[in-house]
Amino acid sequence: QVQLAESGGGSVQVGGSLRLSCAAAGRTFGSYAVGWFRQTPGKDPEFVAAVSQNGEKTYYADSVKGRFTISRDDAKNTVFLQMNDLNVRDTAIYSCAACDIVSPSSHDYRYWGQGTQVTVSS
Repeated sequence: QVQLAESGGGSVQVGGSLRLSCAAAGRTFGSYAVGWFRQTPGKDPEFVAAVSQNGEKTYYADSVKGRFTISRDDAKNTVFLQMNDLNVRDTAIYSCAACDIVSPSSHDYRYWGQGTQVTVSS
């Protein structure tokens, strides 16, 4: 089992950057793939990015390709999401999640953090 906690959210203007962190508690964190999802009121979680075990493979939603970068540091039990060139459509609650096999589907993820708010204003 693993517990996840996000940080790094906040308010930023269009074109700005934020770096989200997903800190994990649990000695087996390295055995999980980790994904980032975002959600706005009344909508299902939207896949943003995911990283496989060992960080060998990364996956991105088309809407964030070239702007967001996911990475992991298993020595620190942390996954990062670097978000650049933010726009108002990126405004959402961002959550990290862990699963056994990397996937863009939120239904495949067993463990979830509480989420962190990202607000982009013009």
